[in-house]
Amino acid sequence: MNPQPDRCSTVWRADDSPSAQRFPRLLSRAALVFAVGIAALQLPRVACAQPQTLVIAIQPTSTPEQLSAQATELEQFLEAQLPGIDVRLKFPTSYAGAIESLRFGHAQAAFMSAWPAVLAHQHAGADVVLAEVREVTVDETTTEAPSYYSYWIVRKDSLVANLRGLQGRKAAFPSQLSTSGYVAPLARLVELGLVNRQDGPADPKQFFGEVVFAGGYAQAWEALKAGQVDVTVIAGDVPEALYRKVLANTRVLEQQGPIPSHAVVFSKDLQDPLRMQLVNALLQLNDPAHRGLMRKFVSGIFVRFAPATTEQHLGTLHRLLDLTGLEYTETSR
Repeated sequence: MNPQPDRCSTVWRADDSPSAQRFPRLLSRAALVFAVGIAALQLPRVACAQPQTLVIAIQPTSTPEQLSAQATELEQFLEAQLPGIDVRLKFPTSYAGAIESLRFGHAQAAFMSAWPAVLAHQHAGADVVLAEVREVTVDETTTEAPSYYSYWIVRKDSLVANLRGLQGRKAAFPSQLSTSGYVAPLARLVELGLVNRQDGPADPKQFFGEVVFAGGYAQAWEALKAGQVDVTVIAGDVPEALYRKVLANTRVLEQQGPIPSHAVVFSKDLQDPLRMQLVNALLQLNDPAHRGLMRKFVSGIFVRFAPATTEQHLGTLHRLLDLTGLEYTETSR
């Protein structure tokens, strides 16, 4: 049997050409070369197969320039697990950009936090396939889990016994876009009947006399410690040293959660076998040797990925969003 040409080759052996075989073996060498050349011109050219491109959108955890400089290592790792696939990481400047990339087929997968993942499911038909397992603290115990809790806290010397006693007081939230620092604690106020949904989203100003957004958990704690506010929120996914320092100097009034961690979502257009191949490739990143790399692209407390579904991972967040009616808004960086 004659060897088959490579799929990207345009070079054929002389004795593979039917036209060449019609000539007697006694023809002169020059005539044979001429005949083979004519025959080769008549043969169809075999086009090189182009690798399939797979784009993963990465949430804007830092500037796109910083992330792009670190992307090559992850792209090369995934390409080694997915032969014939050209993996490209894309860094939209906003969550809306990541969601639109999934919606219009510009990306087939994305790493994003829980609230944008809800929106990706609602508006782009994307599904959660993996959940981030992270280092979190629940009450006093440090553990590895795909969810965590947040807590309403007051200073230890506060005379307030429960949230109801804070009516008209000043509250600090870490961020208006924080799931654990705003959505979940506001939902708890709604559950307790302290804030009522009217025509729009729940508003904590219905209950508190003043509301500030401190810019982060550490800043909110500093405001509480300084007596600038009467109550704030802490969450179990902050650095453990900060969490334990805060709890050592405060009293917990209420707990809310569980709050889902980051997720990997797949576009509805990503089908098997590539869909399952990508899941398996991402699970290979669970090796502790890759933990430092993944903490650049998922979160600073990433431990591993675990298989999940949209309902399993985001079900509690759907309930919190239904209670509050909050909508995710952001400005591009």
